Amino acid sequence: MNNQNIISYGKQLHRYQRKRNSSSKTCRNWAEAVRNKNLDKILAHHSADIVMYDVPKPFKSVGLDAYRKTWDTFFTFTKLGVFDIQELHVVAGENVAFCFAAMKCADKSNSAEFVELDFRLTIGLTKINNE
Repeated sequence: MNNQNIISYGKQLHRYQRKRNSSSKTCRNWAEAVRNKNLDKILAHHSADIVMYDVPKPFKSVGLDAYRKTWDTFFTFTKLGVFDIQELHVVAGENVAFCFAAMKCADKSNSAEFVELDFRLTIGLTKINNE
């Protein structure tokens, strides 16, 4: 590898690191919006054609309106303020990113009291309008 290739490779790594940082920030801001029950910010970076698969029904939600409705169920059974990223991994490319995380919330869908619940989260991100 010559010096020109090393410089080019270094620039490429820096660009992908910025994309990873941006995707990580998007995920962390989304989790903060969930903790604060701020639906506008929860939905802020979602496209109109979002597809989400989830454990509670409906198993598959297609479109922003269907995704928005899933939050009614979530907030009914989940303790406000508890939606924590325990571990976040991001793989980012030029136009897409893949994020997966170990998360924690507190749920009362199966009991009278809130019970801590560990779960995993997987998110696919696509660059739209240079964002």
